Amino acid sequence: MTYEDLWRRLTSVYDAGEAKAIVRYVLDVGFGMSATDVYCGKVTQLTADECNRLEEIMRRLACAEPVQYVLGQADFCGRTFRVASGVLIPRPETEELCAWITEDRTEKKPHEKDCTDAPTTILDIGTGSGCIAVTLSLDIAGADVTAWDVSETALETARRNAIGLGAGVKTERQDALQPPDDTEKWDVIVSNPPYICRRESDTMERNVLEHEPHTALFVPDDNPLMFYRAIAGYARKALRPGGGLFFEINPIYATDMLTMLRDNGFSRIETRKDSFGKERMMMARRE
Repeated sequence: MTYEDLWRRLTSVYDAGEAKAIVRYVLDVGFGMSATDVYCGKVTQLTADECNRLEEIMRRLACAEPVQYVLGQADFCGRTFRVASGVLIPRPETEELCAWITEDRTEKKPHEKDCTDAPTTILDIGTGSGCIAVTLSLDIAGADVTAWDVSETALETARRNAIGLGAGVKTERQDALQPPDDTEKWDVIVSNPPYICRRESDTMERNVLEHEPHTALFVPDDNPLMFYRAIAGYARKALRPGGGLFFEINPIYATDMLTMLRDNGFSRIETRKDSFGKERMMMARRE
């Protein structure tokens, strides 16, 4: 069994470049092999037990199960997060959203009161693995972070990640579509809610469509902004004056999002593109 034998087994699911990258990642994380080890043929030196374990991993990968689920972990913002079936896998685009929020909160805001000793209160709605909540807790000094999700599986994963990475994140089971009646509670509200319409599923990769939780991915074709509207309605009262509402968005509905946020009374709305050039993030202020 060679490196080439391994990656070629995945070409029915992935293109050659991605198949090679996945196998290198497996050999690195699962077997401690460097790229040099791989290219020098050390795959052939695995023990019988290691070969059996690698074979089981390859079997799952060949069935289009994401490598993050197979290995039980995903990299995000320079940290390793636990992930499992039932929890959305963290994406690189979401790292960019976290970086934007961190940048925003570390700048001095002329429109905010000078409360340097007060913690920054942050709410992450639909936390999933907790990748956003944990990252912001660790990267923003003095952040007081709460994470909501309707899934107990997601909340347990988020708790484990917060504990494992030393982040002080509070987790609460809460349906984003039925939020509480809070007033001026948060400095930042962030969400990466479900935003893919069912009609878009024909263009999705098999590994995502067959294995990641549909409740964290899809919205009805006739109501693509259902989560955004509910969250914006909550944020209109729950954000403190000058507070920021941050979303990861579906680029298809960027214009509709802008209109919806304006209709909800938000101002200074800004859209940013991700590293692929797509309008992927949006921020709005409560005056």
